[in-house]
Amino acid sequence: MRNAIQNVLRGLMWAWGHKIRTVLLLVAFTLLAPNPIRSQFVDPCCAILATGLTTISSTLSNIIGGGLNSILSVEKSISNFEQSVVWPQNLINQARSLVGNVQGIFNQIQGVMRIPVNSATLPATQQFEQNLLSRDPNQIGQTGAQYTVVYGGVPNATTAPPQTRDMIDMTDAAAQAAMKRAIEIDSLADLELQAADQINQGIQTAAPGSAPIIEAQADAWLVRANAYTQSATADLMRVRAIDLANASANVKNGAANAAAVQQQIYNLLKRQ
Repeated sequence: MRNAIQNVLRGLMWAWGHKIRTVLLLVAFTLLAPNPIRSQFVDPCCAILATGLTTISSTLSNIIGGGLNSILSVEKSISNFEQSVVWPQNLINQARSLVGNVQGIFNQIQGVMRIPVNSATLPATQQFEQNLLSRDPNQIGQTGAQYTVVYGGVPNATTAPPQTRDMIDMTDAAAQAAMKRAIEIDSLADLELQAADQINQGIQTAAPGSAPIIEAQADAWLVRANAYTQSATADLMRVRAIDLANASANVKNGAANAAAVQQQIYNLLKRQ
């Protein structure tokens, strides 16, 4: 016992003489000493945390998850209805097949419209006919000169009376206008066929939801086509009106000439 007490006293004296080393050793032992482990079955904080997590999981699964499942079910019902009733795949395939058949008809129409119909045999008339059937609006500027070469110009004042010159000039103007308009309408017809071909090709690869857009484009082109048809009809009406006007003018000139002849006969009889 005495030896143990002496050893303790020596240790205290050494620690008192080496204060810094003693403090460092105490700090090192404190840091390196193992901490006690808390058991989840004993610590109340862990039990509360586990209960909270369980409640959150149950809320997500039952309340939010149930609502999401209901939304997903409604979306699936809508998708099935669209695929089976609104846009059934078999009908879409039939429509695309029909579009392919229509495309073949378009190609035949273009081939028929390209069949040559030239019939003139003389150089001047061949050139004029080529101009009228060119389907090229850039050729319109040459129509007037070629028309004069084939049909002649307005006679001068020394060879025809004013009424006859007016009739000839108006008739030539109406005829040239109708011919120029025919070239324009041929060119517009080509553009309409190209637009119809593009719309038809777009329908073959278009999604079902884009059908209203394509239909609107087709309707717009249909309105343009009707406008061109009305323009051509107006030209026909003008040509017909010129024919009627010429017939009326001929009757009027005949009546005037008859009156002049009667006056001349009367003057001759009066001299005798």
